[in-house]
Amino acid sequence: MMNISKNCKKVFKYILVIVWMVIIFKFSSDPGEISDGKSGLIVEVINSLGINMSSILGNCANFIIRKTAHMGEYFILTLLLIVALKEDFNLGKNCWISILVTFLYACSDEIHQRFVPGRCGQFSDVLIDLFGGILAIHIVKVFNNFKKQK
Repeated sequence: MMNISKNCKKVFKYILVIVWMVIIFKFSSDPGEISDGKSGLIVEVINSLGINMSSILGNCANFIIRKTAHMGEYFILTLLLIVALKEDFNLGKNCWISILVTFLYACSDEIHQRFVPGRCGQFSDVLIDLFGGILAIHIVKVFNNFKKQK
């Protein structure tokens, strides 16, 4: 019984990774105009909280929101991969596999965007995505070291 429960949890973790990849794919499938609109909406929400993004960032506000969202998507993907792989590999190998999968998925995402109207795939976006993954790994390692010290 215990083994079935453990296997179900493991499968569920991989399903979460796949679901998140589908979400990233869906966001990347939005035409440029829709993607810009979503970024603009986030800028408006932040402005409504009393933080004037335009006065701080000027015309770059939309751009920065989009790139931060890219980074966040891949931060989450890497975290989900680390959790899914946790039982199969030590942390070091787990992190390498997670960042490799993140990199490959980011590359495929940028290729996909080349076929979406108003979007263009750029290697600089892959680097931004990769930064999100690397940030996730560093946070996991800091948390892991902190946990070991206690």
